[in-house]
Amino acid sequence: MDQMKNTVGKARAAFNSRKACSLEFRKQQLQALRRLLTENEDRIADALHKDLNKNKLDTQVFEIIGLEGEIALLLEKLTEWAAPRPVERNLLTLMDEVYIQPEPLGVVLIIGAWNYPFVLSLQPLLGAIAAGNAVVLKPSEVSENSAALIKELIPKYLDKDLYQVVCGGVAETTELLKEKFDHIMYTGNSTVGKIVMEAAAKHLTPVTLELGGKSPCYIDKNVDIDTVCRRIAWGKFTNCGQTCIAPDYILCDKSIHEKVIERLKETIKEFYGEDPKKSPDYCRIINTHHVKRILSLLEGSKVAYGGQYDEASCYIAPTILTDVSPTSKVMKEEIFGPLLPILTVNNVDEAIQFINQRDKPLALYAFCHDKKVLKKIVAETSSGGVTANDTMIHFTISTLPFGGVGNSGMGAYHGKFSFDTFSHHRACLIKSLKMETVNKVRYPPGSPEKVKWIKRLITKQVNFGKLGLVFIGLLGALLAVLMKNGRMQLRRNMFLLICAVQNLSRK
Repeated sequence: MDQMKNTVGKARAAFNSRKACSLEFRKQQLQALRRLLTENEDRIADALHKDLNKNKLDTQVFEIIGLEGEIALLLEKLTEWAAPRPVERNLLTLMDEVYIQPEPLGVVLIIGAWNYPFVLSLQPLLGAIAAGNAVVLKPSEVSENSAALIKELIPKYLDKDLYQVVCGGVAETTELLKEKFDHIMYTGNSTVGKIVMEAAAKHLTPVTLELGGKSPCYIDKNVDIDTVCRRIAWGKFTNCGQTCIAPDYILCDKSIHEKVIERLKETIKEFYGEDPKKSPDYCRIINTHHVKRILSLLEGSKVAYGGQYDEASCYIAPTILTDVSPTSKVMKEEIFGPLLPILTVNNVDEAIQFINQRDKPLALYAFCHDKKVLKKIVAETSSGGVTANDTMIHFTISTLPFGGVGNSGMGAYHGKFSFDTFSHHRACLIKSLKMETVNKVRYPPGSPEKVKWIKRLITKQVNFGKLGLVFIGLLGALLAVLMKNGRMQLRRNMFLLICAVQNLSRK
């Protein structure tokens, strides 16, 4: 308990020193993380191979390249994102400086996941660093080799006080959650997500929860089945199905059901050979506990292909399931493994109804040539993200928010969304102490006439665009002169001024 308190206290003291307020300092830390990746690529690959049997190419594609791209984007855009953001004013604040100022939240807790232990720990860390926060990073103990390497490398490359790494299991995480943080980000399952949210509520700490769920995959009858099955198989069996946005199950038209099964069989052989256990491209389940959990989901379903397993080596073959009941065990929880149930529907409306009867998923996939049908699916369902005619690719787009909705999570990150998630957007108004005559309209004693003027001044939004500060200055000088005139003349000139500003702001 004292260790966790000291760790968080050290991070908070470092944050209060304000060293992370400097954009140059933040950029230096981001560059240091880039060096961490490039100088330790072989060690990262080795840790991932030990934890999940990932090969070096998969390490580059799914763990390192995305992080390098995120760092490059943050370095390019940080100055712009951290700058004050001017907003529209009303006539009452015409001469004032009005803007939004992003500022750091403080000390952030990031709890990573074991299935992609580097990208799901370090990508949120990048956003928190860019926004100027101190961070306590808790990598998942389940991927023990990766967690140990993160623990070793972070203090070698990053500021040792601002960025702390805590390893351990449930006990250590429980103690960490007793401490007060300014934001908590958790990636994992909804059961633990509820525990995190409950702990955060005691301190009124905001949370970002990246959870999961059963991501559906609809296949229309009028598609190129070869292409569709190749893209689905890639999304499903990458990392042995241990991906939060992997297609969880297929909904397809009855007329193509058998063709889908046969083409998926051929695609699995094309990707991993006759015996996937011998393929260097096929990963393993993280541990025997999850092997047993996944195998228990086979109950009540027919294996159309695969089904082989070796508990000792944490191997489960790519497996296709048919004759799956919507109430079967495999349809009651997120699979998070290489089992692919296939259910049939009569049409797209039935598929939409099936999807909407269940919790909102983290991702939704639909394959169809008809864009009207695809737009219908998007319009009539809800999910964290949606990709049409492919799987998982939306994760790679830094200009899209990545996050869930409902039971699949809350909040989002990636690119600017990461920066905004870990920032407080402070409303700022800087007013002069001059021109007090303009403000008399809001002071007591009140009158119906004053109320009319206040309504005009507040409800008229002004955005000058390219007119710039010179025009604002001229209007201010004109307003000051008008304030010296008599009451009737003031009313007339104020009315004309309002009309003029309205017309100009529309241009």
